[in-house]
Amino acid sequence: MADPLVRRVRIQRLPHGKDLDLPRAASAHSAGLDLRAAVSADLVLEPGARALIPTGLVVELPEDCEGQIRPRSGLALVHGVTLLNAPGTLDADYRGELKVLLINHGSTAFTVRRGERIAQLVVARFERIAWSEVEELTTSSRGDGGFGSTGHC
Repeated sequence: MADPLVRRVRIQRLPHGKDLDLPRAASAHSAGLDLRAAVSADLVLEPGARALIPTGLVVELPEDCEGQIRPRSGLALVHGVTLLNAPGTLDADYRGELKVLLINHGSTAFTVRRGERIAQLVVARFERIAWSEVEELTTSSRGDGGFGSTGHC
């Protein structure tokens, strides 16, 4: 019996990703699905370097969803490797290969190996909005207070 909480999403493996696992959650309650590197050979990221890493995947997200490409906390903690544009946004009408923009903020070189988990994909619904332009907005207790204005910096 199909799980009513699971939404089917179409995915295509490109030739250079055929032998890699499809994105999947690491545990029963994980929100993120692990994305793997579809590199043909080891790729060394020197400190401060960045690279666009292929995943070998193309997805067809539902029109009311977006994909968020997020860093893996273990790579950030252990190696200083994260995403340059985190989270990256995957729009529902994009049909190109998912690629991950990694950067090495660490002090030593990091090697990206084929099949290595390099990022997470979170699929989320979003709301479409229509602007309603007005002369004034309602007030709030915060007002126009910016960064750190709530005292939690």
